[in-house]
Amino acid sequence: MRNFYKRIRNFILPLISKIRLALSMFSKRERIILLILVFALTVSAMVILEGLNKKFMVSVPMQGGSISEGIVGSPRFINPILAYSSTDNDLVSLVYSGLTRKNQDGTIIPDLAESYEISKDGLTYTFILKDKIFFQDGEPVTVDDIVFTIEKAKDPLTKSAEKTNWDGVTVQKIDEKTIKFSLKQPFASFLENTTLGILPEHLWVDSPIEINDYNINPIGSGPFQIVNVSKESNGVIKNIELKSFQKFALGKPYIKNITLNFYSNEEELISALLSGNVEQASSITPKNAELLKEKNYVIKSSVLPRVFGLFFNQNQNQIFTNKKIVEAIDLSIDKDRIIKEVFSGYGVAIDEPIPPNMVSYQKQNEKNNSSADENFKKAQEILAKDGWEKGEDGYLKKTTTVKKKKTISTIEFSISTGNTSELVATAEIIRQNLTALGMKVDVKTFEVGNLNQSVIRPRKYDALLFGEIINHESDLYAFWHSSQRKDPGLNVAMYTNAKADKILEDAFTMTNQDAREKKYAQFEDEIKKDMPAVFIYSPNFIYVVSKNLKGVSINTITSSSDRFLNSYLWYINTDNVWEIFSK
Repeated sequence: MRNFYKRIRNFILPLISKIRLALSMFSKRERIILLILVFALTVSAMVILEGLNKKFMVSVPMQGGSISEGIVGSPRFINPILAYSSTDNDLVSLVYSGLTRKNQDGTIIPDLAESYEISKDGLTYTFILKDKIFFQDGEPVTVDDIVFTIEKAKDPLTKSAEKTNWDGVTVQKIDEKTIKFSLKQPFASFLENTTLGILPEHLWVDSPIEINDYNINPIGSGPFQIVNVSKESNGVIKNIELKSFQKFALGKPYIKNITLNFYSNEEELISALLSGNVEQASSITPKNAELLKEKNYVIKSSVLPRVFGLFFNQNQNQIFTNKKIVEAIDLSIDKDRIIKEVFSGYGVAIDEPIPPNMVSYQKQNEKNNSSADENFKKAQEILAKDGWEKGEDGYLKKTTTVKKKKTISTIEFSISTGNTSELVATAEIIRQNLTALGMKVDVKTFEVGNLNQSVIRPRKYDALLFGEIINHESDLYAFWHSSQRKDPGLNVAMYTNAKADKILEDAFTMTNQDAREKKYAQFEDEIKKDMPAVFIYSPNFIYVVSKNLKGVSINTITSSSDRFLNSYLWYINTDNVWEIFSK
């Protein structure tokens, strides 16, 4: 080593001497020129290196940072099998994880499961758990925990909203890492059921599930764990603090802390947002969204799988058996005006029973691109050809003669709906449109609970302005199959069509996606032909997001709590690294 340094010194020292000798022979002017050239060369090299650096550098998420969000409502059951309110489900999405998880693009990916296999007949689903998966108290997640959770959900005494998803499903522990589900018949949406959050059996087995303290201080295996619950003097929860769970099965979340503050109404929530007490707010009204947008808040929105329309009761009012009248109603309703005036653009006009965000099931039908005035004229022409004429009072009349006896008919009906501001405003626009056409329409509004008990359940309405929540395509069976037309069924149009029934039955059990898509296309054809309803709009979910937060994706959410499904991928802090090191 000593000889090596000696050789280096013997090389460098003479070189330096030669450079000094050469420089001493330069004139002052030549030395200045040389200095300028060296400086220019150095700057050029630095610029080139900086350009190369930028070209190959990418921004990557880093751990750290915190966010605060305001929510209307207060949690009661932070429990995947007892959660009923949207607030409960928000926290379940953060605290718990299932065998699978819904991804940002709406697909189902393994979570606690390492892998799964579906039998060719669609009757058996076998899951293998990952190694080293843990609850937030440090205990391992086991097959026994999964069996316990599902059996509790199936137990009628638990009164879980998840019960119907697991009825008829046999759960079997194969070994310490393998669990099998056996179905009585194929069910296209069964895989989504396996996103159910898993309870730790050791904390629940010896205590009644409804009164267990872990309903408010839960232990799950999800991306975030609760570290503090603050309550008002009356016991109502005012905020919950969460921190990232380092052993989350899909990787440690980037965000370090999340604080959720709870408010009794939207007015308080917006006030907290404006005062800076919270950075984010969800499920706000379009009116407030527009006000916040003007103040430069970041607003994200996405179409929800909700189908709002007029559902006709032909048993109550025979006028709806005339398809020409129903077609005229459809054409005369200014759906774009409703989206603009009632929802400030936060929604989409629709013409089909399948929500627009279920894109894989949407037929590529030709859209009606005519203006509202053009559609209105078409409606007038349809009614005129059907024999309807406006009388002096401005209402449509039709004269028919049977056995030399003249009968004068009118188009009269009532619209029943809830007393929420959006439904009331929508109903009024519809009434105005139909009145202009010459129909006599009365709008009846009801408190939501009374609407359900006194109007919908006994089917006491002519037309119902109502919304269907379609979280996955199998829900279409509940809303349109003839077996569901009587209470407690949800077929509020009391639609009966044997062909449509068969289509829905087949689609319900098909596991092949292409085959299902063809079935739902056929179903839409039947609905379009029979016109048991007029479909009007699907509203948007509206989310006010912190300006510093990145990675938020809500394009495929089916409910407000879905916004937290990819919360483990949210981030605030970033760092620049060469692309080859970002993989």
